[in-house]
Amino acid sequence: MSILYEPYDDFTNFLHDKIRSFNNEHSPYHRESRQKGAVRPLHLIVTDQQQQWVGGLTAEVYWGWLEIHKCWFQEAYRGKGLGSKLLAQVEIATQEMGAKKALLTTYSFQARTFYEERGYQVVWEIKDYPPGSSYYTMVKTFNAEEGCL
Repeated sequence: MSILYEPYDDFTNFLHDKIRSFNNEHSPYHRESRQKGAVRPLHLIVTDQQQQWVGGLTAEVYWGWLEIHKCWFQEAYRGKGLGSKLLAQVEIATQEMGAKKALLTTYSFQARTFYEERGYQVVWEIKDYPPGSSYYTMVKTFNAEEGCL
């Protein structure tokens, strides 16, 4: 056994490839997601009047899920309803792409309450990560009877 205290890309790639092969063998969903076009990226970009980026959202759609990776606005644009509009827009767009649920993560010092007010529920919490904070996984199920949202 060896212990290294620095990055070692060859070993990291080795483990990545082995885990990917295992997942592909045991999960048709993982295998399917490796096909070209199976994971569909989505970027919602918000610009100011000078066409400078002031915020937005990055996400992917796969397995019938919307997975939100990043969502952020400059301070001057917060509290003006843009985040709600952005989230509603990505939910509509991804439901049209077949998403039935949404998944995201956030910290207690970020946007848990914002997402809860928009129907997301905490399904997992890691307390004291980082120390003094919590890290949340949140999920929202889209209501098919109401159409989009």
